[in-house]
Amino acid sequence: MPRLEAMTAHSPYAAQLDKIPVEHREAAILGSETRYWVYGPEDAETTIVVVHGYRGEHHGLEPIVAHLPEYRFISADLPGFGESTPLKDQSHSIDGYAAWLDAFMAELEVRGTAVVLGHSFGTIVASSAVANGLQTPALILVNPIAMPGAKGPRPVATAVTVLYYRVAAKLPRRLGRALLNNWLVVQFMSSSLVKTKDKALRKWIHREHHTFFSRFSDRDTVVEAFDASVSADVSQFASEIAVPTLLVAAQLDDITPVSAQYILQRMFPDARLRVLGGVGHLIHYEVPDLAADAIRDFLDGLPGS
Repeated sequence: MPRLEAMTAHSPYAAQLDKIPVEHREAAILGSETRYWVYGPEDAETTIVVVHGYRGEHHGLEPIVAHLPEYRFISADLPGFGESTPLKDQSHSIDGYAAWLDAFMAELEVRGTAVVLGHSFGTIVASSAVANGLQTPALILVNPIAMPGAKGPRPVATAVTVLYYRVAAKLPRRLGRALLNNWLVVQFMSSSLVKTKDKALRKWIHREHHTFFSRFSDRDTVVEAFDASVSADVSQFASEIAVPTLLVAAQLDDITPVSAQYILQRMFPDARLRVLGGVGHLIHYEVPDLAADAIRDFLDGLPGS
């Protein structure tokens, strides 16, 4: 399947990404034909495996990849999203996705050597996998989900979102998918999350969401994954994660208040927290350069680096 190009000439990060070599590959993991992309030099000292957010896909973290050309990144579309087919041997739950991540890294022979990086929903999946035995030298969580959504700064919005997915699940599949893909709903989501005042950047972010937010395999899978996204948070796994961990949080995050990130940090045996000002839940789109700086500083400070 040909890859949709996220980094068009209109992207503010296209020129940087174009300088980084990339290969498109696939692997059969727990019944999913998992498509993934390998960026950067094959002989890089550090490999980072990326786990994207809910209803996202591999392209979403490309702006961060573009700012870290010295590292090797392996970035897959999660099963049921983008170009990857759904899981057959696991449910699309946190446990199911965590098992997929473990099996994926084992298949690529990077289990135990590659750093794991998750964004948003991916922070829950990555944390669950590491807490349950996935071996990695370090864990990086960007916009970590530090507390249950119902207890977040926008409980009414969370309740409406839950209702929205419940309605989509009960409608006939065709109508349910149409509701999930509704242009106005996607635009509202995008507008509520974006914080930058840069008009060109806002326009690009909205276009990214309209292009990629609805690239999921089917209605039932996306609803099942949504139920997973609201069923857990990183705080449930933090105490069981012994490896050095970096939390890259946002001052204006509408999903998790920054105060909860300080609480989350103290739950880890070994965690650093970097809070980025003036940005919300779209760190990867709005300030990937600052996220990259935090990641580079963290990795450079690891023992043996």
